Amino acid sequence: MDSQFKKIVLENSDTIVRMWVEEVNALKDANYTSSISEELFDSTNREFVNVIFTRIKNVEPAETLEDFAEKLINLGWPLSYITDGLQVFRRVTVDFILSQSEKVDSNHISLVLQSVDKWVEPLIRQLVNEYSGNWENVVSLQRLALQELSAPLIPVMENITIMPLIGTIDTERAKFIMENLLEGVIRHNSEVVLMDITGVPVVDTMVAHHIIQAAEAVRLIGAKCILVGIRPEIAQTIVNLGIDLSQFPTKSSLRKGFTTALEITNRKIVDLDTKVDNLENMINSLHRE
Repeated sequence: MDSQFKKIVLENSDTIVRMWVEEVNALKDANYTSSISEELFDSTNREFVNVIFTRIKNVEPAETLEDFAEKLINLGWPLSYITDGLQVFRRVTVDFILSQSEKVDSNHISLVLQSVDKWVEPLIRQLVNEYSGNWENVVSLQRLALQELSAPLIPVMENITIMPLIGTIDTERAKFIMENLLEGVIRHNSEVVLMDITGVPVVDTMVAHHIIQAAEAVRLIGAKCILVGIRPEIAQTIVNLGIDLSQFPTKSSLRKGFTTALEITNRKIVDLDTKVDNLENMINSLHRE
């Protein structure tokens, strides 16, 4: 920035900031920040102004652009807050410098615009790039977390695991289900896998095909897959579509599926109260003898 203009801006920073805050407040509805509390909005505006003025002062900022952009993402603020805020700052700064000029002609206006742009444009690019880079990183981490949650394999008992499926199953998710299922079966040494589709809203030909593929893959590595959560409407859809699920057991509920899994692994549910009563009767009988 031209040294003369820089001096004007620094000497009148309070006035410029006040003008900027007034215009930024007026844009709250336009850039989707109207739901943010006044206290948080004011404190963030102060931080924004500090970040901007560190550039014109050429001093080491207490808070870097990277920190500020990351903070906005964590708070869920839109990118338009940054772009609108910097555009407003440019306009307010230009207007104020021109208002302090004794002579205003086209050459002077052009000089002011060029000078302010040399200061603000790099700031816009860097802040937008930092925001975008941080946002892509957050989205990537969220995508990985969602993938892990989309097809969890839960060991509930030795050799028995459950995979609860919730939501729509598309081709990409089906691939992840298959990979997680096979890896989990080997890792947990599973003999039986209960695939629970209670939370799957629609089972069409494609979804059924993916499920059959997963069950067949489990069979090939030496385990058995039981499909549970077959609601009446899903059973009717499967029949109407002519889908063959005869290769592996199906149960209407997780409880019934778990009972079947116990039978397959040579275990069963025992009523402890009945067992205790029988044991007491046996002891009493021995005492009588």
